[in-house]
Amino acid sequence: MSFAPNTAVTERHDSYAAYAASAAAFERAPSARPGAVRGEIAVELDLRHAGRRALRLRYEIQGERTLPALFVAGGISAHRHLAPSREFGEGGWWESQVGAGRSLDPSRHCLVSFDWIGADGALDVAIDPADQADAVAALLDALRIERLQAFVGYSYGAMVGLQFAARHPQRLDALVSISGTHRAHPYAAAWRALQRRAVALGALQCDEAQGLALARELAVLSYRTPEEFAERFGAAQVVDGRVRVDAEDYLDHCGNKYVARTSPTAFLRLSESIDLQQLDPAAIRVPVTVVAVSEDRLIPLSESYDLVERLRGETRLRVLRSIYGHDACLKEQSQIDTILREALADCTSAAA
Repeated sequence: MSFAPNTAVTERHDSYAAYAASAAAFERAPSARPGAVRGEIAVELDLRHAGRRALRLRYEIQGERTLPALFVAGGISAHRHLAPSREFGEGGWWESQVGAGRSLDPSRHCLVSFDWIGADGALDVAIDPADQADAVAALLDALRIERLQAFVGYSYGAMVGLQFAARHPQRLDALVSISGTHRAHPYAAAWRALQRRAVALGALQCDEAQGLALARELAVLSYRTPEEFAERFGAAQVVDGRVRVDAEDYLDHCGNKYVARTSPTAFLRLSESIDLQQLDPAAIRVPVTVVAVSEDRLIPLSESYDLVERLRGETRLRVLRSIYGHDACLKEQSQIDTILREALADCTSAAA
């Protein structure tokens, strides 16, 4: 892995613009929100399948840099904004766990996150999860963060966290891997291959957005469970002479919302990246907390057992039951909170 020297690093802090855009949110509860800063750095990375590339890493930090650092990463649709702050009042992708008094509290930790490389759609090459791990290391170098107390990863973020633990162990005290694994399961890869075909079919029909929306709807079905749909939705009905399934409106909403913020290229390349995950767990010797969900159809419980058995460092397995399947991390606030607090408390004890 290589990166541009610090003299070539540029940072852009745009907190004032974000403040003006979300002033109303500040007026409601400004004192209860932590401070945050955003920026960009220019780096050069040697990508595993695409050679040396010049990239820009867009990051956000919540909490003082003098506090123990945590890197927090989610699925391929997650981004650098974890939760509202004084400077950036918009909703974040994991505000159920990030904030004052929550498991990931910016008054106790320096929370670092970034937009995945490829997330802006400008990088149309194969992206390996190992590339993302090296990008994290490059970002930490630029920010002069020598070591993380923990890498907290969910879904794709957990896969990248495993890669980071294997490739940069000297920079990590512990890993929390939630709904992620060391290899792409063939069943889950087949789901994603069909999603990418939906995008390709849309492009052939000159309607790439519709193809991407359909791909997202298929993805939602893989994230959730039959049990949830049985509780939420009723029987099909005949509407204007055609049969309409009760869940279609919900799926259409998910698809349209995703298309509004994601480019087809970004989706395709990050979806492929999940399927490139291939890692020998024996290479990981830092403490790992593995969190699995028994109803997760993308990460079968057997995969989590295999991961735990092959890890070489101190390992803890937590298995949840949840009607939300792969999305349990985003929906089961109390259970995830308990696990994160326990894992971070162990990190603090070990450091002491």
